[in-house]
Amino acid sequence: MKKITTGIVAHVDAGKTTLSEALLYTAGNLRTLGRVDNGDAFLDTDQLEKKRGITIFSHEAKLTTDDLEITLLDTPGHVDFSAQTEETLSVLDYAVLVISIADGVTSYARTLWHLLERYQVPVFIFVNKIDTVGADQAKALADLQKNLTQNCIDFSTLDNDFYENIAATDDTLLEKYLDSGAISDDDVQTAVAQRKVFPVYFGSALKLTGIKEFLAGFAKWTKERKFTNEFAARCFKISHDAKGERLTWLRILGDKLKAKTELNDEKINQLRSYNGEKFSTITEVGAGEIVAATGLSSTYPGQGFGIGDAQNALLKPVLTYKVDPQASDLHACLKALQTLEDENPQLHVSWSEHLQGIHVQVMGKIQLEILEQLMQERFALNVAFEQGSILYQETITAPIEAVGHFEPLRHYSEVHLLLEPLARNSGIIFENKCSLEVLTKNWQHQIMTALKSKEHLGVLTAAPITDMKITLIGGKGSIVHSVGGDFREATYRAVRQGLMEEKLRQQTVLLEPWYDFCLEVGQDQVGRALNDIQYMHGKFSTPENIGDRTVITGSAPVAEMQDYAAEVRNYTHGGGNLEYVVSGYLPCHNASEIIKAKNYDPVSDLENTPNSVFCSHGAGHTVTWDQVPDAAQYPYTYPLD
Repeated sequence: MKKITTGIVAHVDAGKTTLSEALLYTAGNLRTLGRVDNGDAFLDTDQLEKKRGITIFSHEAKLTTDDLEITLLDTPGHVDFSAQTEETLSVLDYAVLVISIADGVTSYARTLWHLLERYQVPVFIFVNKIDTVGADQAKALADLQKNLTQNCIDFSTLDNDFYENIAATDDTLLEKYLDSGAISDDDVQTAVAQRKVFPVYFGSALKLTGIKEFLAGFAKWTKERKFTNEFAARCFKISHDAKGERLTWLRILGDKLKAKTELNDEKINQLRSYNGEKFSTITEVGAGEIVAATGLSSTYPGQGFGIGDAQNALLKPVLTYKVDPQASDLHACLKALQTLEDENPQLHVSWSEHLQGIHVQVMGKIQLEILEQLMQERFALNVAFEQGSILYQETITAPIEAVGHFEPLRHYSEVHLLLEPLARNSGIIFENKCSLEVLTKNWQHQIMTALKSKEHLGVLTAAPITDMKITLIGGKGSIVHSVGGDFREATYRAVRQGLMEEKLRQQTVLLEPWYDFCLEVGQDQVGRALNDIQYMHGKFSTPENIGDRTVITGSAPVAEMQDYAAEVRNYTHGGGNLEYVVSGYLPCHNASEIIKAKNYDPVSDLENTPNSVFCSHGAGHTVTWDQVPDAAQYPYTYPLD
């Protein structure tokens, strides 16, 4: 029997959970067909999901037919919970992208498509709700081919046109087709697995239309994954059961895992195989399977065992809010939020001892509402959230050699780094190009560990730095005086010193998050909409008229657009629709205003000082960052201006 792990992904309201329900029912794994709007869907097991009619957490179900066993992972569809969706992608064999025929390819659907490409997940597409009045399958396919890829191919009819379309996606297949006039099923399977072909099916999950055909196609055109004999696994989710037991969700990617054995020096108490909210305990799990393990306290989503960790998340929060504990105990709130952060690390719960305050980072206001309800239902704590602020970032526009020196009495270290700008939304990359003749392996390890162990802050507003490559290029140590921690201190100071040099040269940039948006209004409201977008410092493409409606797509700063949806509802009297998704970070449209308001003094930030410590006459003394290049004791690799 072929075993496949697949995830169903979609924009909210596309019918993702309804499709999961229909597949389970059609395969004979459910006796009765539940509905999301009735609150009895098999995979929406949480009370909050039943109340809201949306998927908030990822869930697992088992689907079996005569020749296929699918582990089905249903993921959240709302953009505010996209972090859980992204975490799931790293363990999938295939994904099913659900598109509502009425909405077409939305902004968030495009975001999901890019994520699937990033994680190299083969994709089946199910175009849902074809029973909608005016639904046009040919038009829907053209939309997919225009906005996703030309290689989205209708798998409904396997005729000559179908095989010609498959052949056209790959030069080798085309040559084979022209020579023999045929393409084998194995060729098609391989093309799908290699993301050269994306099968498209049409149906109505609610009416069970096209479900048998989709299941049959999925069974026919998928290939079972091959696994290593060496143990490997990946954690893709952390949750807690009704009794508060911590669950580590793992996909086994090689060999097998037994209960009561150790994983990363922690003992597994129990292995659970879940199907919806029900589970059975098992003693062993093999390659390809998904299991929830108890007894592990230090695991995290994306963590690899026997393999590297998953890529850093692309979708990250852009808003930060302060927690108002109401009448609840502040420290009880902190503990509860840290439990939720364990499940969703993107919350980035932070505690300020000085201000006696808790802050959380979120994607949007729906997530805030869910957080309030989770705190109430799971922990009996009533909290609210005070007005949020934007999460800014900082970067540089030109390379600079940075140096940090740490030499109080009986200590010694000097570190030279090259800071270089990267393309937008690249994150931070660390590299080591230092010779062992310059710094020993142990010292180099200390420096690279220090670089990776801290979130480095910029010098404009103390926002995290990004889109930068930091390379170790040199330094100096002392066999007599260099001790543990010296190179960490020098490394931190070097990063800050380089950033201060960049600021002096006006080569630092404040970045802010931007939304990609799609705004639909009546034709008589287009003028108002375009004026609003320009006022928000946004950009837009030529508006497209569809019947008596107009669709405007573009991008705008999150700071300007985050509350605009309510305004759209007001001036369109409920008839307009605004959809947006974070597209990444761009230069801040009002940087000078933000920098002035922050009034950050990087030199006074003693925890992130750019200054160095040198020793003379038997005592350590501070050398300010601008004087460090002249005082450095290891020669500069890149000449100073």
